[in-house]
Amino acid sequence: MTKTGLVEVVAGKLKISKSAAQAAVDAMTDAISASLKKGEKVTLVGFGTFDVVKRAARQGMNPRTREKIKIKACKAPRFKAGKEFKALVNK
Repeated sequence: MTKTGLVEVVAGKLKISKSAAQAAVDAMTDAISASLKKGEKVTLVGFGTFDVVKRAARQGMNPRTREKIKIKACKAPRFKAGKEFKALVNK
């Protein structure tokens, strides 16, 4: 499913216009992104948790040339599915 598909589903379930559903989906993704940027954890009970993890610097390899390269330390977003969400997917 794409973002456009999600907007259509939200509009259909809530019986609102697609532009209103687009605004709602955008507001949700913006709120989650802003919280993660601040380093905060976002927990949606029954769905899962979004957080940021720090990845240490490490050595990698260019698969084409086999040349060793340095990969800088960075932060990466992570999603951990909740118990109910996992159970729903595994039905």
